[in-house]
Amino acid sequence: MRRRSKIYAGLAAAIVPVTSVIMALSGTPASAAVGGSGPYPADYETSTTLANHTIFRPQTLPSERLPIVVWGNGGCSANGLSQGNFLREIASHGFLAIANGAPNGSGSTTSQMLTQSIDWAVAENSRQGSRYYNKIDTSKVAVAGFSCGGLEAYAVSNDPRVTTTGIFSSGLLNDADDYQLRRLTKPIAYFVGGPSDIAYPNAMDDWGKLPAGLPAFMGNLNVGHGGTYDQTNGGEFGRVATLYFKWRLKGDTTAGRNFVGADCGLCRSQWSVQQKNLTLDDGTPPTTPPPTTPPPTTPPPTGTPGCTAAYSVQDQWNGGFVANVSVTAGTTALTGWRVTLTLPGGASVSSLWNGVSSGTSGTITVANQSYNGRLAAGQATSFGFQGTGTGSGATASCTGS
Repeated sequence: MRRRSKIYAGLAAAIVPVTSVIMALSGTPASAAVGGSGPYPADYETSTTLANHTIFRPQTLPSERLPIVVWGNGGCSANGLSQGNFLREIASHGFLAIANGAPNGSGSTTSQMLTQSIDWAVAENSRQGSRYYNKIDTSKVAVAGFSCGGLEAYAVSNDPRVTTTGIFSSGLLNDADDYQLRRLTKPIAYFVGGPSDIAYPNAMDDWGKLPAGLPAFMGNLNVGHGGTYDQTNGGEFGRVATLYFKWRLKGDTTAGRNFVGADCGLCRSQWSVQQKNLTLDDGTPPTTPPPTTPPPTTPPPTGTPGCTAAYSVQDQWNGGFVANVSVTAGTTALTGWRVTLTLPGGASVSSLWNGVSSGTSGTITVANQSYNGRLAAGQATSFGFQGTGTGSGATASCTGS
């Protein structure tokens, strides 16, 4: 069962007019980061043969072919500069990034505009006389979008030309739309703003319903729904999205190590990470990087492993809630942990992330996943869940091993 927020439901504007509230989510960035941080300074242009779109590309096209990233804006806004800093950053690393909507355009967009972007790029690559003639890698296509634009991306992710899907702070609004998840066959990645992101419950619900065996990545950064798109070079979301596209569209396994394995780059950062069926493109799991400092010569501290669990309700609405449990190691390092969680009467767990649960109501246990069980002394991790009923009044205790 999904939480259908009245505000977030407005993000389904791919086929209906966008409200003024949603449009406020997607204004033009106050200051554009000219060029981006990549090796190919980038800018944007328009084309008479692709009306109502904004094309971000390296100012000087490199000798390497450009993979394609087509983008749906937050609020399904028809302003192609809505996430301009973010898209310029991606383009500066050798991508052709095409946003729905003209620069500073008005109105709303549709998912069909993403398909138009792919069609145009394929045609330009084969058209003699085009600046893009034989300059585009049409075998590598990402469809992606933010908020309402993420719903647009879902809608066309079954296009056989698409090689990966990126969902940014978005999730399907109705269970009736779950067929869009069942038909996924190519890798997918979610980049979400943490429990305070209004799209968080729906994104996590989608995550739990992905087809078995589908390669998938979930990253949560606690910045809320607005992300970091308007920051210089798109901020942290721009940096991580570029790494993901370099891995999936260019075969850059160094970039891929940020997403794969228990010791992935983002696993050791402020991101909260989940993975499903991920290996590097060569099919081998990532190796653990060598230590950068010599191992300690003193023996590890002795003692009984201990930990604490702190329960908090992140969001509550009529009939449901989202909760988070922070697990902190005591004075001794842990190789694993188990939390006993007693829910209030009438409450039950509908989906859970970053842990392995036993039971859904009353007293349940949640054990660590393979990637978050080892904690140094004093180190913390967390798991969360969406539930039905009322979340307040639950108690949590932790046992370490």
